[in-house]
Amino acid sequence: MTLRKAVDASVNYIDTAPWYGQGDSEEMLGRFLPDYDRESFVIATKVGRYNKKAKEMFDFSYAKTISSVNKSLNLLGLDYVDIIQVHDCEFAPSLDVILNETLPALEKVKKSGKAKMIGVTGYPIEPLNELIERSTVQIDMVLCYTRGSLADQKLNEYLPKWKERGIFVVNASPLAMGLFRNDGPQPWHPANNDLKEKVKECIEMCNQRGHNISRIALRYAIENIAADIVLCGTARVKELEENILNAKTPLNEDEIKTMNDILEMLKGLSGHWEGRELEAYNNRLKDIEDDLPFFRD
Repeated sequence: MTLRKAVDASVNYIDTAPWYGQGDSEEMLGRFLPDYDRESFVIATKVGRYNKKAKEMFDFSYAKTISSVNKSLNLLGLDYVDIIQVHDCEFAPSLDVILNETLPALEKVKKSGKAKMIGVTGYPIEPLNELIERSTVQIDMVLCYTRGSLADQKLNEYLPKWKERGIFVVNASPLAMGLFRNDGPQPWHPANNDLKEKVKECIEMCNQRGHNISRIALRYAIENIAADIVLCGTARVKELEENILNAKTPLNEDEIKTMNDILEMLKGLSGHWEGRELEAYNNRLKDIEDDLPFFRD
């Protein structure tokens, strides 16, 4: 229902992955896409991140990359995808694995006509930039998430030189993984407590003024981060409709003042959670090696 509503509203960029939707996102899209004109969509999927089990979660090898693309195309019911991306590059054993195995595999995929563009994705910006600078395979796009938001504008530092290379840039998760939800960040959110508490104060201020912090966060990303696309995830029709409306409707003067007040309130705080997710993943691997429970909560 949500996907059909999106398409009917002229949304035409669909980003998926073997990792998404409990592993069935691509299969679900494969049931949906035949009802529509293939050329009316940009379809992006990924390689590298797969199983929920820690030891089987990531595989950036050449062979797995090739087989993953073929499986994705089969599930999607497509002859090609517009963009094939390396998923969460920071979790690779080293960037050399991506440079020497994953990207060459994707280059083969692109040359075979099974993909039009090669992309890299991740949270830390420096590894993405290093891949761009070191790769002998042409990188056509970058998806960087939460680094172009009210809390963290680091993406703006890298945009000019990436665009000089002709790279297409996607600013994903303008709400910073739900940090700027109207009911506040989820308990699992990896941001530090100081930031989360300050964001809660910002939400309270917005509520007092009759403003929607999620709308302000989305509009901030659209108007102040010079990426080619701002990518939002949504699973509910109501959220989709709100996102579409907010994307079309600029902030009014009062909302702009509130946006600036939020930026001032967050000034000086660490707006990122660099390394926390990677540390949590490595701890899970260690727990398995020590025969400890995978989940502690």
